[in-house]
Parts: sequence; C-alpha cells; structure tokens
Amino acid sequence: MTKLSRILAAAVVAALPASAMAAGGGESHIEDVAFSFEGPMGAYDQAQLQRGLQVFNEVCAACHGMKFVSFRSLGEESGPGYDEEQVKALAALYEVADEEGEPGDLRPAEPTDKFPENTSMNAPDLSLMAKARAGFHGPAGLGINQLLNGTGGPEYIYSLLTGYTGEEKTQAGTILYGNHTFPGGWISMTPPLSDDLIEYADGTPATAEQMAEDVSAFLMWAAEPKMHDRKAAGIRNFLYIALLAVLLYLTNKKLWASVKKKKAA
Repeated sequence: MTKLSRILAAAVVAALPASAMAAGGGESHIEDVAFSFEGPMGAYDQAQLQRGLQVFNEVCAACHGMKFVSFRSLGEESGPGYDEEQVKALAALYEVADEEGEPGDLRPAEPTDKFPENTSMNAPDLSLMAKARAGFHGPAGLGINQLLNGTGGPEYIYSLLTGYTGEEKTQAGTILYGNHTFPGGWISMTPPLSDDLIEYADGTPATAEQMAEDVSAFLMWAAEPKMHDRKAAGIRNFLYIALLAVLLYLTNKKLWASVKKKKAA
C-alpha cells in the first residue's frame, strides 16, 4: 500500500461515525422497556425512583458521580418524594469539599449540596447519562420513535446493565467483558449487578433485571427532573391552541356569514 493510500484509508476511518465503527463488533441490542414515564401522559413511579436511588447509592456510587444533581431535589413530589429529614439523612451519606476548612477537608453533605463528583475509577458522570445515550432512532432518521417513546436513554442503560454475555478477553493489559449493547461489543466495566446484590427497603425482589430497570428510571429522572411539569405544560398549551383554533373558526364563520348570504342571493 502506498503512502497516499494509507493516508486516504486513515481519513476514511476517521470520518466514520462511532456507530459505524462499532458495527464491526455487532449491532447494539437495545431492549424496549415499558417505563411508567413514557408517552405524553407518563409520570415517574416514585417507588421505583427510590429503589433506583438505593441501587445508585449501594452499587453505582462506588465508581460514578452525579455532580449536577442536588440532594434537595430528592424531595420533589414529581421525583423520589422524600421528606426533609430523609433528604438530610441521604445527603449525610456523602462527603463534599469543606470550603471553609483547609484544602482537601471534607464535611458531610447537606441538602443544598450536589452529589459529589467521583473520579476515582475514571468512570463517566451519570447526571445526564440517560439523555446523552440514545437507544431509539426513527425510520430514515425521521426520529418518529423518539417522538413517541423518547430518546431511549434509559432503555440503553437497562440494556447495557443486563447485556453482559459472560465472555472475557484481555487487551493491552485490560480485561474486557462481552456486552451486546456497548458499541463494539466489549466494555471494561465489570458486570455491576447480580441477583440479590442488595436488599430493597420496600421488599421488592432484587433481581438483576429489576435493579437495572429501577436505576435506569432513576437516572432518567436525574437527567430530566422536570419532565412531569414539561409534559403538563405541553398538554395545557395544546388544549389552549385547540380551543383558540375553534374560536377562530367560529369567529371567521360569523364574520363572513353575511357576505356569503349576499352571494347566495
């Protein structure tokens, strides 16, 4: 291969989108999960969000942070819905930088603080993960599925957490795990969930699939905590526009009724 050919080949590879390059390891498989918040009338399941937070606290927080989510938002009625004392207790599970102390000093978090950033494992922050990952694409790029079902971010997270194949390989000194959802088919994150890994406070059986669904729903709320308010506003605006259209139609008929009668005569 000539030098020019190698340069052209490298340029073509660089221009390929990540999804096309990942196709070499097989197309990503995304499960369609029937979340309660889907559709124009959907809303978050408060009990599910609370279970999802428990999964995050006991499993995900060891490697991942949520630096854009405040503890006090856990008390929102359209979210997990914890009371004031519960929010304080949940915040106290974490430590944040003490700005009034010496550099490096930590203090227990308060409701006004945000979840701390976790960089210990170089793992991505999960605050916006459910909005950053797209699982559904409409035909011919029209985005019809996104319009009806959303971007599919939580479905992507669920599929990733439950998509481990059990295969392993070592590459450049790093152990990779087979996953039919992750682009390329291999991921460096060890399988984080297994049956009965935690004990749910509400007694729900903690299967791997249940935990994956719960934490995916919680991360969707973390990425879009005002979804319920946005949907409610959208419905109100739609009804307002529909009423306005009817009134304009009736007004138009009344204004032109006399003219039409003269023409008919």
